[in-house]
Amino acid sequence: MDYRKRTGCGKLRPADIGREVCLAGWVDARRDHGDLLFIHLRDISGIVQVVFNVQAGSLYEAAGRLKEEYCVLITGQVVRRLEGTENPALETGDIEIKAAGLEIISASKTPPFPISEKAMTAGASVKGTEGVEEDLRLQYRYLDLRRPSLQKHLVNRYRIIKAARDFLDSRGFIEVETPTLTRSTPEGARDYLVPSRLHPGNFYALPQSPQLFKQLLMVGGLERYFQVVRCYRDEDLRPNRQPEFTQLDLEASFIDEEFIYELMEEALVRMFAVAGISLPRPFPRISYREAMETTGTDRPDLRFDLRLVEATDLFRNTGYAIFRKIIGQGGRIKGLIVRGKSEILSKNVLQNEYAREIVPGFGAKGMTWMRVAGGKLESNIVQFFNPGEQQAILERFQAEDGSVIMMIADTSSETVLSALGQLRLHLARRLELIPGNKYHPVWVTGFPLFEATEAGLTSKHHPFTAPDRTDFDPADRPGLLSLNSRAYDLVVNGEELGGGSIRINDARVQRRIFQALDLSEAEVEEKFGFFVRALDYGTPPHGGLALGLDRVASMILGTASIRDVIAFPKNRSAVCPLTQAPAPVTPEQLAELHLAGEGELKISGRREEDPVKRLAWVSRLGYEESERNELKKAVEAAADLAGRIEKLPADAEPVYSPSRPGNRMRPGRTASKYPGVEKKDLFRNAPAVKNGHFKVANILE
Repeated sequence: MDYRKRTGCGKLRPADIGREVCLAGWVDARRDHGDLLFIHLRDISGIVQVVFNVQAGSLYEAAGRLKEEYCVLITGQVVRRLEGTENPALETGDIEIKAAGLEIISASKTPPFPISEKAMTAGASVKGTEGVEEDLRLQYRYLDLRRPSLQKHLVNRYRIIKAARDFLDSRGFIEVETPTLTRSTPEGARDYLVPSRLHPGNFYALPQSPQLFKQLLMVGGLERYFQVVRCYRDEDLRPNRQPEFTQLDLEASFIDEEFIYELMEEALVRMFAVAGISLPRPFPRISYREAMETTGTDRPDLRFDLRLVEATDLFRNTGYAIFRKIIGQGGRIKGLIVRGKSEILSKNVLQNEYAREIVPGFGAKGMTWMRVAGGKLESNIVQFFNPGEQQAILERFQAEDGSVIMMIADTSSETVLSALGQLRLHLARRLELIPGNKYHPVWVTGFPLFEATEAGLTSKHHPFTAPDRTDFDPADRPGLLSLNSRAYDLVVNGEELGGGSIRINDARVQRRIFQALDLSEAEVEEKFGFFVRALDYGTPPHGGLALGLDRVASMILGTASIRDVIAFPKNRSAVCPLTQAPAPVTPEQLAELHLAGEGELKISGRREEDPVKRLAWVSRLGYEESERNELKKAVEAAADLAGRIEKLPADAEPVYSPSRPGNRMRPGRTASKYPGVEKKDLFRNAPAVKNGHFKVANILE
C-alpha cells in the first residue's frame, strides 16, 4: 500500500461524500446485523464507521473475522448515513464508509480491559476503564495509550509545551540542554545515584533540577535560557508527584521579580488558552505570612472565602481554663466561620465528627465550636465565656444567624495554622464551596530565607536564593530567621505549579549564606566549589523559575492525576508495572560497577540469601540476635513442610485438622464496644504517628 494516500479516520466530513478513501487503524468496536456488519475504525485523528454488506461476498466474510484491536487497512467510499442513524457522539457521525477492500495488517489477542470509548449507536453506554485497576492499565500501557481520551491528553500536553516554547522564543530565550549525569548536591530531596564504572567508588547523580547549571549559563553570558528538562527526586510519592518529572526551566540576566511576574503570567495565559481557559491578569500577590495566617498554607486556594481569624487576644483573661492555660504557655487561638451552614453542621456533626475525629486527624488536639442563633452563641462550652467575650467573638468573626464558628487552640502556632488550613479545605469540599471551572492564580512572595530545625538552620527554598537584604550577620540566629528571601511561588487553585527566585550573584554573600547554614569551608569546597568560584568572575544579576509541566498539563486538562498526562508513568510505589523497573541486576553487572567486592553478598533477584534475614527484610521486622536460633528453626520447619507438600501427588486427599467445638466468643451476651478501638489507645501501639495516622513503611502503601 502507498501510505501517502491514507486519510485520517476522524478527518472525514459530509463534504467528502462520494470520495474514495484509504483508511488504516484499529477496530474499535463491531456490530453484526446479519446482512450488514458495522465496525468503528479508530486512529489518532478520531473514529469513523465502516459498513460491510453481505452482498460483498468474500469481503463480508473477511470482515466477519475481525475482532477488537485488529490493525487493518480499509478502502471504500464516503457515504451519508441514513436519516435517523446519525451518531452525534462522533465528529464523523453524519457519514460512514461503504467498504470496498479490507486487509488485516495485524491480528490482536483479546485486550485485558476495554479500550473503546465511543458507543456505536447514539445514546448507548460504553464500558469504560473506570473499574480497571490502574496498575493493570500501566502494565499494558501500550494498549491504554490507544484510548482516545489519553491520546488527546498527550496531544494537548504537546501543544501546551509548544505554546510555552513559542512564547519564550519570541521573548529572546534559547533552549540549552544541561547534563543529566552530574554530582550530588543537597537540594532538599534524595538523589538518584548512578555508579561510575571508570571511577570506582564514585557516583553521578541524576539532577533534581538544573539549578547550578542554569546559573552558570548566566555567568557564561547567555542571558536568557530555557529548557524542557527531565528531573529526578527520590521522595515519597503523591498523586501529583513522580520520581522523574518534567520542568519548564528558565533563567534570565539583568532582571528583577517584575520581569519574571510579567513573563510567566503571559506564558501561563497562553498555555491555559490551549484548552480554552482564560486566566485573569494580572495575577494577585500575597505574602507568605498573609497566606499562612489567612489560609493555613503557603499554597492558598483562593477560589472560596473561609479565611482564618485571629482570636488569641479575645481570651487573655478568660475564665475558660483550657484557653487560659494554652495562652499562658505561649500558644494561640485562631478560627474560621462558615456562614449559612448551621443546619448542615449540626451539633452531632460538629462534636462527634469534627471535634473528636476529623480535626485530631489534622494534628490538633481538639476543636471548639459555636453556632449562632438569635444573635447569640450556642455551644456546650459557651457558658464558660462571659458576655463581653461572647460579644467580642461575634464581632471578631462578623457572625450572623446560621453561622458556625470553629476554633483551634494549641501551644504550637504551626499546629494551629496547619490544622485550620486542612479544616478549611475539608469544609470547602464537603460543603461544595469551591466553584467549578474557576482558576485563581496567585503569586506567593516574601518567604523566609531560613527555617529552624533541630539540626540548625536550613534554606526555605535553596541556598542560592537571594536575601531581601545583604547586611546580615551569619552568626546572628534570630537575625537570620527574620530575613526574607526574594523567592516567589506560582500557585493556582491551591496547587503549586512553579517557583523560583532572584539568585545570589555576589560570591561574598553566597559564602555568608553557607556560613549561616553552618557549612565549613571544606564542605562548601567539596559540594559547591566549582560554582562559588564562578561567582568571582563578573556574575550578572539573574533569576528564574521552574514550572512543573506534569502538574500544569494535568490542571489544564482536568485529569485526576499527573499520571494521566504522562506517557509511561510510575505507579504510587515508584514502580513501572510495564517494565517491572526497578529490577535486580546480575552479579556481573554489580561487579563491573565495583558494587560487589570479595566477601560481599551478590544480589541477583534476592535482597538477602540468609533465610532469616531475607524474611525479616521482606516483612520489615527486626529481631534480636538471641532470637535468631528459634527463628531459624521455625523457618526451616516451614520450608520442610512446604517441601513435603510439594512432593504429594496431585490427587492426594486433603488433610483435615479438626478442633473441638466450643464457644469462641467473649463471656456474656451483651454487645459492647471494646475500649481498645479508641484512636488514642490504638496510637499507643504505633511505632510512629504523623498527622493522626500510623506512619508505616512505604512497602505497605
